[in-house]
Amino acid sequence: MAVKNQVQLITYPDSMGGDLKALRQVLEAYFRDIFKGGVHILPPFPSSGDRGFAPLTYLQIEPSFGTWDDIREIGENFDVLVDLMVNHISRQSDYFQDFLRKGRQSEYADLFLTLDKLWEDGKPIQADIDKMFLRRPVPYSTFTIEQTGEEEKVWTTFGKTDPSEQIDLDVHSEKVKQLLTEFFLNFKKNNVKIVRLDAVGYVIKKLGTSCFFVEPDIYAFLDWVKELADSLDIELLPEVHSHYSIQYKLAEYGCWIYDFILPYRILDTLVNKNGEALLQYLKTRPHKQFTMLDCHDGIPVKPDLDGLIDTKEARKLVDVCLERGSNLSLILSDEHKAEDGFDVHQIRCSYYSVLGCDDDAYLAARAIQFFAPGVPQVYYVGLLAGENDRERAEHTGEGREINRHNFTLEEIELSLRKDVVKRLLKLIRFRNEYEAFNGAFAVEESAKDEIRLSWRKGGRSCSLHIDLNTNRSVIEYVDDDGQLAQYLV
Repeated sequence: MAVKNQVQLITYPDSMGGDLKALRQVLEAYFRDIFKGGVHILPPFPSSGDRGFAPLTYLQIEPSFGTWDDIREIGENFDVLVDLMVNHISRQSDYFQDFLRKGRQSEYADLFLTLDKLWEDGKPIQADIDKMFLRRPVPYSTFTIEQTGEEEKVWTTFGKTDPSEQIDLDVHSEKVKQLLTEFFLNFKKNNVKIVRLDAVGYVIKKLGTSCFFVEPDIYAFLDWVKELADSLDIELLPEVHSHYSIQYKLAEYGCWIYDFILPYRILDTLVNKNGEALLQYLKTRPHKQFTMLDCHDGIPVKPDLDGLIDTKEARKLVDVCLERGSNLSLILSDEHKAEDGFDVHQIRCSYYSVLGCDDDAYLAARAIQFFAPGVPQVYYVGLLAGENDRERAEHTGEGREINRHNFTLEEIELSLRKDVVKRLLKLIRFRNEYEAFNGAFAVEESAKDEIRLSWRKGGRSCSLHIDLNTNRSVIEYVDDDGQLAQYLV
């Protein structure tokens, strides 16, 4: 199966109507011709935290969302993409709970990275830990085994609690390979077409390295998982938040990658009314990418754009975002901050809000995204031109919830009446259906305060022109009669 060069939706299983059945109804009723590229359903599995990203298993669907039948039915009309957290599984999973009871006697013991797999006597050495890219103060958690009373330290890359809720898997273990194979076979059976390998950059733990995207070891794992996916006709999308050079290595390796640079570049272009940096970027980036403006996390800044942005200019842009109601995710470790102390990891907001709820600016942003080579993804809040949900962020104490509003069926219907949403749907249809987007892309000669992009295939061509002073976006294209036509976005 090839990934379709058409627009995809990203949504939580319960964010458009309350559950998977409602999601299917909404997709069938309103978006049959809109999401021809498919739908990325954020983790619908039973989970013990991180809004689905600490799954207990991939063999079941969280009952409050529905069943695998619902996923299979959505998959009849839309290519379904789901996440597989290849690096870890929940502490509450049957596998780890059995290990907590029986320790090394558990049939699942080898799924996990007990510290003796890295350090000879199982005692961590600080000099090795100092070299690692850490997501918590130490990369392991300590547990007491019920039957023996012994303490076991196991590797835990992520997790806000101690001990962590997310337990790392040992990808070198045959048991883990069997388990991942079981998960993939289940995906195939239930009509899943694309699997996002979440947190794949962390799967290799090797002393003397950062334990992040360890080369060449990570390629051996990618080769193994790609061979498995290929045998089932499933596409893979590795998810790596890091310096863009690592993304480019994955692209050279033939993988699909995420364009985590584009959302910031477009925001900077529209706020500062200068397209130079964006156009330069569009000339050099790999084409085999999934593009996005917004998602369940935030607009990436560090480390994704390290070396690409001036931190003083970035600080000014961040201040504009804060004035417009955004909140920030910050980098904790001093060694990964910029020299001047700039520490913004992600800007968390609705993309519509961060552009000042300006319809024309928002449509200009989407037009640039859709003209950039790659498979465009539209997050459900962005689809409905949703605004910052500050109440939800304050109520939950989780800053990312600012852009995770759950829409009722009534709210969806009201949103679909908004002029900005109608215009966006028209733009998506054009991007889905116009044949030139499967041809050759070009960045045209542009003044500082304008954007000019074009696509050409055979007798079909289309070009986008944006005046950054007014955010007026015009698409010129050759119509079915071979005539030049114009469309104001």
